[in-house]
Amino acid sequence: MHWFRRAARLGALLALIVVVVGAWVRLTDAGLGCPDWPGCYGQLHPAQVADGVQHANAAYPSRPFNYQKALHEMVHRYIAGALLLVVLGLAAFAFWNRADPSQPRLLPLVTLAVVLVQAALGAFTVTLLVVPLVVTAHLVGGLTTMTLLWWLSLAPARRDVKAAERPVRRLALAALAALVLQILLGGWTSSNYAAVACPDFPTCQGSFAPHTDFKDAFVLWRGLGRDYEGGVLAAPARTAIHFSHRLGAVLAGLLLVAVAVAGWRRAQTPDVRLAAGAVGLAVALQWLIGMNLIWQGFPLGLGTAHNAGAAMLLLAAVTLLRQLWPAGPAIGFTAAGGRRSSRPPR
Repeated sequence: MHWFRRAARLGALLALIVVVVGAWVRLTDAGLGCPDWPGCYGQLHPAQVADGVQHANAAYPSRPFNYQKALHEMVHRYIAGALLLVVLGLAAFAFWNRADPSQPRLLPLVTLAVVLVQAALGAFTVTLLVVPLVVTAHLVGGLTTMTLLWWLSLAPARRDVKAAERPVRRLALAALAALVLQILLGGWTSSNYAAVACPDFPTCQGSFAPHTDFKDAFVLWRGLGRDYEGGVLAAPARTAIHFSHRLGAVLAGLLLVAVAVAGWRRAQTPDVRLAAGAVGLAVALQWLIGMNLIWQGFPLGLGTAHNAGAAMLLLAAVTLLRQLWPAGPAIGFTAAGGRRSSRPPR
């Protein structure tokens, strides 16, 4: 199990890199840098395409070859491929070691299924010309993969949850749900190119009540065959999306801060207190990145860091939940010779 959890941690790190590089690809408008899948203009590496660029441009006349964009996209795919190999190995080991009661059996298979769905979403992202719903689902799938692998990497504590911690656990679940909704809003904001709809902060276009179009902003599915690169929504709809994301950041952030404070005050172990502190720090960092992203005119580095910050906040929240969801006391014997009961680890 020691090596299994270390491999899961490696997978979580790779998934984090995939998410961050995916954000970089999206922010550099390289999502369609390779108009086919899984190759790039029918080749395995952009350098091979450069040797026959005229043939590539003739095959895809609406997408002339751009080496840098193609390289960004293919690096993302290479890392995602490495992640798939790690997840396959974890699933295979879980099946081989299924007789061990401490071995997670279902979750590695669920993770593998999520990664396979992710591969399909990656293909649809390209072939459907970056449809916002597919791009958002692809982002959420990447974060889900990272979360599942991180959960698998964390050995459950061997203790009972004290009464003081039970309200924190319920609050942490509610905060995690709010964070997931906020991540969905963030993905929708990015995939609809609405990040720059409000170029000022704390106001939006100089007002706390900007002109918005919520009716058109959240139409989940639009016509196929349309090129969504650069966005297709009018300014009021993009403003509605961005404004919703800001409100969600405040609400989800305040709930997560409440969890961090409650976890710190009610913690019964140092690990719970440390995880609660990590949640609080992650919220503060993400708010700081978000505000500076606007104040500094949406530089590429801060835009990518904002995605990384969301991933780190998710990892902190999941770590706190793992500490608040122990496996129960370990099997052993009391000083009087009586045997203690145990629940199997999750």
